[in-house]
This record gives sequence, C-alpha cells and structure tokens, in this order.
Amino acid sequence: MNLETLAAQLGQKLSLAPADLETHSKDESYPERHPPTAVVFADCLEDIETTLAWARENQTPVIPFGAGTSLEGQIIPQGQAISLDVSRMNKILEIRPEDFLAVVEPGVTRKALNEALKGTGLFFSVDPGADASLGGMAGTNASGTTTVRYGGMRQNVLALQVVLSNGEVLELGKAVRKTSAGYDLKDLFIGSEGTLGIYTRLTVKLHPLPSFIHTQRVFFASLEQAAEAAFSIMASGLPAARLELVDALGIKAINQYLERNYPVQPALFMEFHSSSEAALEAEAALAFELMQDAGATSIDAARTGEACTAQWEARHQAYWALVNLYPNKEYLSTDTAVPISKMPELVRFSSQLLEEMHLTGCILGHVGDGNFHTLLVCDYGDPRADAFSQRLVEHTLALGGTCTGEHGIGLRKKKYLALEHGAALGWMQQIKKLFDPMGILNPGKVV
Repeated sequence: MNLETLAAQLGQKLSLAPADLETHSKDESYPERHPPTAVVFADCLEDIETTLAWARENQTPVIPFGAGTSLEGQIIPQGQAISLDVSRMNKILEIRPEDFLAVVEPGVTRKALNEALKGTGLFFSVDPGADASLGGMAGTNASGTTTVRYGGMRQNVLALQVVLSNGEVLELGKAVRKTSAGYDLKDLFIGSEGTLGIYTRLTVKLHPLPSFIHTQRVFFASLEQAAEAAFSIMASGLPAARLELVDALGIKAINQYLERNYPVQPALFMEFHSSSEAALEAEAALAFELMQDAGATSIDAARTGEACTAQWEARHQAYWALVNLYPNKEYLSTDTAVPISKMPELVRFSSQLLEEMHLTGCILGHVGDGNFHTLLVCDYGDPRADAFSQRLVEHTLALGGTCTGEHGIGLRKKKYLALEHGAALGWMQQIKKLFDPMGILNPGKVV
C-alpha cells in the first residue's frame, strides 16, 4: 500500500498517529475494534475526491467517519482501510428561514445546527440523543425522541451531494417539499451507511419552534401497563411530539447517575406540541384522563423550561446511566420496531425473554412509533446476548416489524436481512455492485 503518494497529496490531513487510529477503530457499542491503516481528515470535497482516486488505484477500502456515535459496527474496518473523517467539514453553508431549510456539510452536528438557528424561530428536529453528525445520521437514517411527530432523517433531508466510488459527484433531491421527477435516488442513499457513496453536502428541513409545550412523567406498577398506555395515547390522536418508555431498571440507573428521585417504576416520558394555550389545556387534561384510566400510579407535569430539559436529559442519558450502574460489562443495544398496535406485545415478549434467559436488561425507547431498545448487560463474550437478539428479531419479524428502526445494519444486523427482505436482498446487493463495482466503499457492511 503506497501511502506515501496519498501523504504527498494531503500532507498533514493524513494521520498514522496511534491515537487517531484507535479513535477510528470503534463505535459506541460494537464489541470488536480494528484500527484503520490510516485516517484522512478531509476538510473539502477535493480531499474526498483525492482519497477516492488513491483508493481506486490501490484497491483499498474507504470508510466514512463522522462523530463515531454509531452502534452496530458501521465504521469499524474489516481489514486494511482508510478511515475518511469528515468532522472538519463542519460548515453551515446556508440558512434559509423563509424556505424552512438549511444547507450543511456532513460534519455539522445536530447541536451545532440548532445553536446556529437561535433567533430564527426554527429548529432541526431529529434528536437521537448523541450529538451525532448530520452526515452520520443520514447514513443510518437516524431518528429519535421527536420522530413520532417530525419524522426521522429520511423525512428531513431534502437533498444530498454525494461522491461515488468512481469520483463522480451527484446532486440528489431538491430543496423543495415534494418532487415526482424520476427515481428517488436521494432516499436510496439515506440509510446506506457509506456503502454507496460519500455525502459532502446535505439540505435539511427545519421546523417552527413549538409555542405551546406540555410535558409529563407518568409512572405505572407494571411495564405492560406503561406500554398499553403509550398505545392509548397514540390511538387518541393527541399531538405527541415525544413518547418514551423507560422501565424500572432504567429509572433506577437514571436516579443514581443524575441524582434524581423518580419513583423506581416503569414510566412514560411524554411531550405534546399544541397549537394554542386552550388546546394545550384540553390536550393535557385528556392525556391525564387516559393515563389515570391506564392505571398510572403518579403523574408529574414539567411546567418550566428547566424541568422539561431535565426530563429529556434523563431519557437521553439512560444508556450511560446503565453503563455506570454496571461497570466493566459488555452492552448490547437492540433496536426493533413493529406496527404500533403490536408494540405492547413486543415489549411484553422482550421482558419475558429477559427473565427466561436470566439476563439483565433495560427496556426503553420511542414507543410512540413502535420502536424500542432492550439494553443488555453481559459479561464479555456471553453467547446469550446474540441468542436474545436472534429470538427478539424473529418475533419482531413475525409481528410484521423490522430488525432495526434507527440504528442501521452495520455488522451486527447483517444476518437478519435475508430473513426480513427475502429475494429483495439480492437486488440490494446488485445496487451495491452498480454504484461501487470495486467494493471499496465500507465493504462488509449492510449487504
């Protein structure tokens, strides 16, 4: 591998430093680590084109890297590879409030974009918890706590600039709310996890900041009651913007990690974005009534901005709270989604499966859109973790669901794609070969 040629072209943007190789050898959750051969810190389109040209000549894989917050092994090399870090491509190129959109480079993080939007009355809605890069979020079709109202990345990316493995630059999508012009290649590239092309610019949708917000924490005697209560909220037509389930173990971990004093019971964290003060009062009253009917043991309203922020901080920190509660363990975060009506059944199955397999795990997630996570805590190499995931995915698919609602496929979920998609998987593999015939873009992932 002739790295000297690439170093001569990129200078100090090419790194062989052990610390950089280590940083780019892992993601947040996948247990294996494999350092890349080198890291390229691109800060412009030309750097990406130079790296891809070198990769073609040397038949060396290239793996796009943003903030490193993926969970399924998407950014981990499977052999010799260049980690193409786009975190320095972090310019907000344009904010167009009159069109409710922004144009950004792929290394811009969601928090940085929302900070830049202060004073416009607008915000970028997709909130996966981690301060991920927008390029990485598009790569996995990320979603999060607000997806139930505003949608995930596929619904909030209007256009992409993408570089293919052959160096060709494509403009996909348009800065409009709808188009019927040809095949939708933009949505094909969203969720492709760097296997089809490398994002160099994104045009994203913005939303008006809600004026009337009502937030509640509701606690129940059982997890099943909480899941059924979440379904009743969705069935009611209330304007839920966030609807999050946290089981008793998750609440215990949050209490210890963030020094809270929540009741150690299964909970729903809810937020409604209403159209007026009168609507808010009526909707809050209906939500209160529904929760009482569902068997709530306590209902707390967060009535100040600080209280709302504290509530959602608790939800976002749940993973790290569990890690703090059980140090020096291996953590597997599952990510299944089913039709909303089947969500209580899958929550029940997951809870029973944990008990049956004598596993420690925390059930939490975005139950308003049928998506939740089971965070397993195991000793390193415990075979029960994969066995649990296999049985959970099989049951999820039997209910008409999917093996991943937002984390993506990466390395961990590849084995489930044939079961979920059947013959369609073969067409996905052909699409991969069409766009990347040399197989140099993040090989070994997804398909």
